[in-house]
Amino acid sequence: MEINKIKVLTSNEVSYKLDKISTQKIIAIGASTGGTEATLEILRTLPKEMPGILVTQHMPAGFTKMYADRLNKICDVEVREAKNGDRLESGLALIAPGDYQMKLLKDSIGYYVSCKPGEKVSGHCPSVDVLFNSLAEVAGKNAVGIILTGMGKDGAQGLLNMKKSGAYTIGQDKDTCIVYGMPMVAFNIGAVQIQAPIEDISDILIKHLNKK
Repeated sequence: MEINKIKVLTSNEVSYKLDKISTQKIIAIGASTGGTEATLEILRTLPKEMPGILVTQHMPAGFTKMYADRLNKICDVEVREAKNGDRLESGLALIAPGDYQMKLLKDSIGYYVSCKPGEKVSGHCPSVDVLFNSLAEVAGKNAVGIILTGMGKDGAQGLLNMKKSGAYTIGQDKDTCIVYGMPMVAFNIGAVQIQAPIEDISDILIKHLNKK
């Protein structure tokens, strides 16, 4: 399978300002080994007007709050550890708490998250597959899925399900991964629409969100 090629965007070609905020759009990021810095690389360059963001990072209980607090000090978007029932808002990124499975749900008001203790899925709790599968079911074409560096295959099938439901899917490339496991499996099963270096992913995301 041939790797998708992308044009490297210059600062003159990319606007970090969203033309229109859509409360219907949801962005999901999944990562494992090396993912703490990879996710930071994406979030730190995003404007505070971003649609709601959900992040599942393989990390033990206790560490996810410290990680969220660290990102919150660096990024323009607000970052915090998710709690059961939290509502998705523009400019807010929620990190799945360690030992909890985080899912996206929707009611008449809008999107919110379920964060509950659960069995391991694809070997993990929190699991990227759990998050991605919930977006495939709830958000469909209004979602963007991003799979980053990590060992194993967690998130690959969920990302494929997102793609099948109409979502836009992005994978980190081999050269910039600490461990090219999760993105590789996702790419090999056809779940990734565009594969790119970590430093280009925020540009690609903004460009996609600005499409009319």
